Amino acid sequence: MTAEADIRSILSSALDADEAGRKGEAIDLYGQAVERILQLEDREKREKLNKFAKHALERAEELKGITYSPKHSLPLAQQPTIPVALKPVQSSAGLASPSRTGPVLEISGSRHAYSSEEKRVLEHTSHINAKVYVPFMDIDLLEKFHFPLPFTDKDGNLELAPKQKRDFVQWIRVSELTESPQLIVGDHADFYSIRQTVVSDCSFVASLAVASQFEKRFKRRILTSIIYPRNSRDEPVYNPSGKYSIRMHVNGIPRKVVIDDYLPLGRHNQLLCSYSSNKNEFWVSLLEKAYMKLMGGYDFPGSNSNIDLHALTGWIPERALVKSTEPDFNADAVFDRLQEGLSMGRCLVTVATGELTDAEAERTGLVSTHAYAVLDMREVNGVKLLQLKNPWSHLRWRGNYSELDAVHWTSELQRTLGYDPKLAATYDNGVFWIDFRSIMNFFDVFYLNWDPTLFQYTYCIHQSWSAGVGPTKDAYTVGDNPQFSLTVPAGRGSVWILLTRHITSIEDFRENHEYITVLVYASGGKRVYYPTEPPPYIDGVRINSPHYLCKIRLDPNTERRYTLVVSQYEKTATIYYSLRAYSRTKFELKQLERRYAVAENLNGEWKGKTAGGCLNHPQTYRNNPLYRLHIGPAAASDLVIELRGPKVYQVGLDLTVVSLEDSTVTAPFVSQKTGVYRSGFCVLDLEGIPAGVYQVRPSTFLPEQESPFFLKIKSTTNVVIEKVT
Repeated sequence: MTAEADIRSILSSALDADEAGRKGEAIDLYGQAVERILQLEDREKREKLNKFAKHALERAEELKGITYSPKHSLPLAQQPTIPVALKPVQSSAGLASPSRTGPVLEISGSRHAYSSEEKRVLEHTSHINAKVYVPFMDIDLLEKFHFPLPFTDKDGNLELAPKQKRDFVQWIRVSELTESPQLIVGDHADFYSIRQTVVSDCSFVASLAVASQFEKRFKRRILTSIIYPRNSRDEPVYNPSGKYSIRMHVNGIPRKVVIDDYLPLGRHNQLLCSYSSNKNEFWVSLLEKAYMKLMGGYDFPGSNSNIDLHALTGWIPERALVKSTEPDFNADAVFDRLQEGLSMGRCLVTVATGELTDAEAERTGLVSTHAYAVLDMREVNGVKLLQLKNPWSHLRWRGNYSELDAVHWTSELQRTLGYDPKLAATYDNGVFWIDFRSIMNFFDVFYLNWDPTLFQYTYCIHQSWSAGVGPTKDAYTVGDNPQFSLTVPAGRGSVWILLTRHITSIEDFRENHEYITVLVYASGGKRVYYPTEPPPYIDGVRINSPHYLCKIRLDPNTERRYTLVVSQYEKTATIYYSLRAYSRTKFELKQLERRYAVAENLNGEWKGKTAGGCLNHPQTYRNNPLYRLHIGPAAASDLVIELRGPKVYQVGLDLTVVSLEDSTVTAPFVSQKTGVYRSGFCVLDLEGIPAGVYQVRPSTFLPEQESPFFLKIKSTTNVVIEKVT
């Protein structure tokens, strides 16, 4: 055995011991591996194995209870250690074939270590559909795949869909289906060979089609790079032992999905899952099985290609409407943008139909609420055309520019597109051409996924938002919503903000009632309280998809600071989410949070004489409730005072200086007011308040408006509060 093989064997044994919970044995083996690597005389081999030595040392230290803090810049999706494993492997996004060391994104910002909150979030959302999916690590490249007996997944067989159960006979191994099983036949995964059957995952199968077509066209492995084991040429290979590990981007980071090669077989000896038309090829079935395992089983409610392609590739999801009632909507601009992105390999595209009547479906050959892979987009003599593939690999469009159309297929058009409608009519493989006008008539939305290596920098924050924090709706305040400061330099281009809500159960996926978005305010990076004052710079649309993308254009002349606000239509449950930014220039993204030493809630009431109204009524205003704040003894404090009352009343606050602790300090103000009286809520947010005595008076706009009210006072230093009247 060579020294390198010996080291890999030791690391494999260490990993086995680690997974089995044999802590002492794992520490010893990790240590042996590090020593052997350092002792290698061959410098090239030593450098090649250095990263494994580093991860082995980190893991050994972690097992011993030593915290490791990375100090180096990390590429996309490679932020540091969380409790369940070592450092994640870099994303497949942007990996050139066949190497794993292709272009990556730099971290924009100085913090590279996960916070305690981020560790908690990522650990919590590792539990998906009652199974644990840990981050995919560099050390997983050494995972053991070959066994004396065929591997069987400890998680058991997947739950079958009702349509599968009707015909199901048995689970069968790949090796029992053919004498010469291969993962991929030929030098690339062929998108023409993909067949969807009874599983309701048309968007996933369409995603496989566009990603595999991209690999063939642009010679970059963005799909097959996620399958392990691999050979010396870094190609995924068939494993006689039946164990496969799939790297999927789920809940904020790449995670490991382990499967065996048992597939469901029907009574007519047919596979009851998606498959390749090449009987010896199984990459389609195994990728589908891994995704269905992650989603809780083959009884899948369906999704969209934004979600599926992001899981498969890590590419940035975006929706583009096919048609809209908005006055500035430009369908031609949508086509041109998609055509350019598709032709240059910048994005992957699918398109979905809307609701069709049975009569429309029969007449058009289209399937209602169905996803189609977009293989090509062309404009010929002013006619915009798209080439689509039905994941079923049969049943095609019957309208203009279909193979049945005897009017529009001129000889010139056939030569330009390399398409013979007569030849196509002899075999239905689900691939067809359709004009853009027909797309606008029968389809609803394009799903795009953009290559993240279009950008140079990225930064990601993982957080949670408790259902008990803030009001149920953002009707009158967003002050308790998660907020982030984004600083972008002057320049051209834009910063893309991707909000991803973590999903941990198929029920949540099936009945998704969480409508999320990102609101952008041009407020200097400071906390925003009122949802419409000032109006959002970008008012996000709330959607019940796990992903929401927002684009902020850079100002070519000046640096800008924005406040990003995570928002829900109606907060019903605690959500866990990731907020990731992408840009071609460096930027700073950080969470807006203050550590308050004091946070006190007071209950008060305007009643009788104390319902004095605003300063427009000077004789009664002074009868309103009055509170005295003793702030100190620190030099300065940040202070937030919130007033909540009935929405039917306009309310306001007045803070006045009584005295300062240091007589040499000049008061920053005599009186500070909340300004225009607002329905049910107002707030004062003040920084650098000197130590001293202050008075705060809440009031309604009109006298004799009786009601209870709630006063919340938060301070970064000690404050003593007393009720005066």
